[in-house]
Amino acid sequence: MDIEREIYLDNSATTKTAPEVNTAILDALTHCYGNPSSLHRLGMQAEKAFAAAKRAVAGLLGVTEGEVYITSGGTESSNLAILGAAEANRRRGKHIICTGVEHPAVYETVKSLESRGYEVGFLGVDETGRISLEEFEALLRPDTILACVMHVNNETGAVMPVEKLKPIMQKKSPHALLFVDAVQSFGKIAVKPAKWGVDLLSASAHKIHGPKGVGALYVKKGTRIVPVQFGGHQQGGLRSGTENVPGAAGFGIAAELAQQQMEARYARVRELNHRLREGILDKIDNVVFNSGGKEGENLPYILNVSFLGIKAEILLHALESKDIYVSTGSACSSNAPAPSRTLLAMGKSKKEIEGAVRFSFSGDNTAEEVDYTIGALTRAVAEIRKYVRG
Repeated sequence: MDIEREIYLDNSATTKTAPEVNTAILDALTHCYGNPSSLHRLGMQAEKAFAAAKRAVAGLLGVTEGEVYITSGGTESSNLAILGAAEANRRRGKHIICTGVEHPAVYETVKSLESRGYEVGFLGVDETGRISLEEFEALLRPDTILACVMHVNNETGAVMPVEKLKPIMQKKSPHALLFVDAVQSFGKIAVKPAKWGVDLLSASAHKIHGPKGVGALYVKKGTRIVPVQFGGHQQGGLRSGTENVPGAAGFGIAAELAQQQMEARYARVRELNHRLREGILDKIDNVVFNSGGKEGENLPYILNVSFLGIKAEILLHALESKDIYVSTGSACSSNAPAPSRTLLAMGKSKKEIEGAVRFSFSGDNTAEEVDYTIGALTRAVAEIRKYVRG
């Protein structure tokens, strides 16, 4: 089978922008170039476009427009949530809970607070990459002010039971806030912060076929959080800075498309994930799947596989030579020399971590692409292993 175009299986790093998104961005650049803070007609036109984008994002989350703040991306949203909440609530205590498998945007921010005198209790995961509710409850204290638990892990796709956390917190730490990094789940599966009792939640546009450099922070009405940057008092003073209207417009369209196509995209991706998993099992030996197979416990958009006896980076470049694009882990940390915190926390061996490759799908991928990938992968693994000492 001949595949003439590239096969992009690194969608958890970023996605290709949808044509409708590109159109919306260009339209905003062309027609909504006024400053949203200006009082004249062009300013009001830009403000109107910005507000429409916020409504679209809020609609996908099932929250009100006033609870959504547009940011420069998931990293800024997570930083603002964590730092803003810690500062606003430090008189109540300085104890924070965080999983050990969080994205660097969360993990490193929490570590920075630890260096400033906050006490952090790190929550482990089991062999499937999921947290224990019992361990979570045991870490809670009366002076806990914030718990940071991601919804979906960016390396393995493990889904955390975030919907079960708030009732536990209300018993032991009623004043603590719950922050959820939903960057990998937003727009792919139902994310319901209001129903789950989530106080703060981060999301990103470029994971759902929107533009890079745009994200959102949900702040539950009444939640105490202070700004971490100051300036023109935009967005209620919580997130100052002239609004990125074109980026927001693209984000809004991406959110609308995600809402319309979520079920169809999910069904396709689930089939592709299964097809790739079965193909690898059938054609290649000495592999370990780091992404669980249970429905609801692992997002099918991600399949993490260890090819034993091979360094993942070598396999990545072998596939790239065939125009197949995958990842060795989180795109934000794949260049770091340290081994994956997530796979270490799951108890994976050195060989399993060294050979771990992440395949991540979108609704644009096809069965033909997966079949071509299986063939190329089978040949590449066999070729590389010929030159590896036993």
